[in-house]
Amino acid sequence: MNEMKCDSRIKVNLTEEASIEEIWNTYLDKIQPADRTAMKLAKKRWNSVAKPIRSLGILEEDIIKIAGIRGNASGMKLDRSALAVMCADHGVVAEGVSQTGKDVTRIVAENFTKGETSTSKMCRISGTDLYPVDMGMDCEPTGQKEPDMHRILDRKVARGSGNIAREPAMSRTGCLQALLSGIDLAFRLKEMGYEILAAGEMGIGNTTPAAAMSAVLTGLSPEEATGRGAGLSDAGLEKKKKAVEMAVSRFYEKYPEYRNGTKEQYESGELSAVTVLAELGGFDLAGMTGLFLGGAAAKIPVLMDGFLSTVSGLLAVLIRKEAKDYMLASHISTEPAGAAILQMLDLPAPLHMGMHLGEGSGAVAMIPLLRMGAKVYEEMSTFSDISVEQYVDYQEKGERP
Repeated sequence: MNEMKCDSRIKVNLTEEASIEEIWNTYLDKIQPADRTAMKLAKKRWNSVAKPIRSLGILEEDIIKIAGIRGNASGMKLDRSALAVMCADHGVVAEGVSQTGKDVTRIVAENFTKGETSTSKMCRISGTDLYPVDMGMDCEPTGQKEPDMHRILDRKVARGSGNIAREPAMSRTGCLQALLSGIDLAFRLKEMGYEILAAGEMGIGNTTPAAAMSAVLTGLSPEEATGRGAGLSDAGLEKKKKAVEMAVSRFYEKYPEYRNGTKEQYESGELSAVTVLAELGGFDLAGMTGLFLGGAAAKIPVLMDGFLSTVSGLLAVLIRKEAKDYMLASHISTEPAGAAILQMLDLPAPLHMGMHLGEGSGAVAMIPLLRMGAKVYEEMSTFSDISVEQYVDYQEKGERP
């Protein structure tokens, strides 16, 4: 990929490293905090609705957040939703960390275009359009340059990432290229009329780099951060733990200053989340990270899915903390590091269903619930409408009712 159109107005030649850095910083500068005035108005609207205060829980919080993203407390439409599934292969599969070979990544990506995956079926029910994106599969590129639900979108940076147990996943330039592709896709999907986005992934072996990055970012040990992924045997799990340990050890040997790094060090720029992503991540994870950053720059909400998606979400926040204002959680994964990542993000996950499918499935499951919340917010009668005295928000007063 030699050239990428960004925000439909800026073009950058991605073969020139200086240009990549320049456009990267341009996009980061676009990310500003959500509109707090709109959020206050949305909260006031919720408190006027004829129901108990905060009785829809996180749904109310998410609708308030969406008002802040849009800068408008009215017109809470969420009719058009899109799921971007970032697909890539991982060199660490050579360490025996997965049940299947990397050729399955391509097979599943093709099945997305036919509507023949679990998440495809869920998308059909939730009214969500699914766009598979080749970020770095080990196969020939499709050549499809525009988003099309029936074709794999070509954003290939390379044919798979490096084996993180022994070498970096990506160069910084390749990592930025993948990040910018995700950012650009968020803008394109918003321009196509979508009102909410969801981030998903498909990549055999990709829970291994996610576990390695989780260990570095949260302080968990490699063993604590590593789970069974798509269902490894005990022997397979031991191989995976060893690969994660090798990757983390290699990273700390190269970057000793990152050991025991804090969230504040990343947010201040003392440490770089891009460095962690380039060394230990993958093109699919970078694409999702870019989608979250792009959502923030384009001012459109983006739903996280499970473990891999939340790791990418955390990376986005460590790159630009204001990105958190534009991200919504969906479910908590059964992967061991899933809860630690959400805790570090400080974003509550409404759905606790024991899911670990990936592909954006949890995010897609959340979309109908958000539409329900938006419907209540928009159409429900107020206390004034039904001539009932408005409930008092004792919690806001610091009292118990």
